[in-house]
Amino acid sequence: MDVRSQVSMVFHLDKCIGCHTCSVACKNIWTDRKGAEYMWWNNVETKPGTGYPTKWEDQGIYKGGWEKRNGKVTLKGAGKRRGLTNIFYNPNLPVIDDYYEPFTYKYLDLIEAPESDDQPTARPVSLITGDPIDIKMGPNWDDDLSGSPDFARNDPNFQNLSETEQEVMFQLEKMAFFYLPRICNHCLNPACVASCPSGAIYKRGEDGVVLINQDVCRAWRMCVTACPYKKSYYNWHTGKSEKCILCFPRIEAGLAPACMHSCVGRIRYLGVLLYDASKIESAIHDDDSNLINRHLDLILDPFDEEVIREAKKNGVADSTIHAAQNSPVYKYVKEWNLALPLHPEFRTLPMLFYVPPLLPVMATLKQVDNKEQAAKMNPIAKYWDDNWLYDTSTAELWGSLDQVRFPLKYLANMFSAGDEELIKDKWKKLMAVRIHRRRATVGDVSDQKADEVLKDAGLTAEQAEGVFYLTALAKFEDRFVIPPAHREQAIEMMDFTGDAKGEIGFGFKSKIRRGI
Repeated sequence: MDVRSQVSMVFHLDKCIGCHTCSVACKNIWTDRKGAEYMWWNNVETKPGTGYPTKWEDQGIYKGGWEKRNGKVTLKGAGKRRGLTNIFYNPNLPVIDDYYEPFTYKYLDLIEAPESDDQPTARPVSLITGDPIDIKMGPNWDDDLSGSPDFARNDPNFQNLSETEQEVMFQLEKMAFFYLPRICNHCLNPACVASCPSGAIYKRGEDGVVLINQDVCRAWRMCVTACPYKKSYYNWHTGKSEKCILCFPRIEAGLAPACMHSCVGRIRYLGVLLYDASKIESAIHDDDSNLINRHLDLILDPFDEEVIREAKKNGVADSTIHAAQNSPVYKYVKEWNLALPLHPEFRTLPMLFYVPPLLPVMATLKQVDNKEQAAKMNPIAKYWDDNWLYDTSTAELWGSLDQVRFPLKYLANMFSAGDEELIKDKWKKLMAVRIHRRRATVGDVSDQKADEVLKDAGLTAEQAEGVFYLTALAKFEDRFVIPPAHREQAIEMMDFTGDAKGEIGFGFKSKIRRGI
């Protein structure tokens, strides 16, 4: 057992209101400068939609992440052979049109224009060339356009969904969408680290934050290709790559990252996870159908005496172990089994987890004449009509999950490598918590029914109360459990980054270094 610590995150998608306050906070602190105008280390996307950059999820275009071929896991679009072939011309890089050409307005024209009969205007000009441009794209260009043919209907996650399933989502009266905030996942098996020919990208031993050494970076941009989430960016002014640093100066000072501190919906949680680094290699070699289980198996119980002993042997500080025991991320990911990684099939083992949204299920609630019709339209509608409030079973409740307007398959393509049962399991838990709380607050659900639903969802009443508290009532210190910085005790994160030989880029031996 090789116990390491990782600062990890959970985003609760049922709570995101798409206000972009997180994006603005990050932009103001880290990317408000020349060459970084188009960088959004934190961005919020409308789903269904094509995302930012356009269709970043389609690795048939961008060749990001890892792939399993002939029993070996290799980088899909970078690495030794592919990287050397494409090092001077990389066809898999997103171009400026996939992001947007950064622009400003010639505001001086409004006050310096000569007198005339026309109203002066501030024309948009490119921040790269200085020439006038027509604005055709932006970082949040598709905000709330869930039914649009140009954005929502081109969502890569519609793969394997029938035309009928898609049309149900796009009917005007049933149109559904949710928001997906994204930052760097600070993965356990980061493709960006393994792809860098210069060895400029590394993963900090003390907290797992992935960083780019600006002094070593030579702008090969292989990290941009390799990152399947497209969270590594090229600064056209400095000639260096940049990415989210998880606000590590703030974390070292005991403060939450800017995007999390400013979150209006309070959807973000940050805490420490302990994991077994010796299982990483075998985990990424497993089949897609079992990737999530192997991913979650890496995460260890911070209360286990053997785990604590091995963690201390590896140099993990007592304060870090204590933070792991109080981590809200551990509760969501392991204790309650409510959160999933985004696109686990990329095999990077991301350490940012999402609670899938339940809102589109609840929003299908309608008043109808009979119980049977309501059960078909909404799995929880039966609990709102006094005439037939208790006349149902959990079998009916869960069975109707397949009939909701937001197809399980769509969310499964995003969060569970296509496994619909995993998404259904999370929905059952979320719905069970709501029914449990309705029993406590409204009192029109019997104890027998509420207990039946909780048992069928695999939750106890105590756990349901814990989910409710951390979701709805948690204070700042409950959502962000940040251990004190112990740079003097930092350890190596793992002994390999790209393959079992510990090689990165074009064969340079590498151990992920600590600190900068």
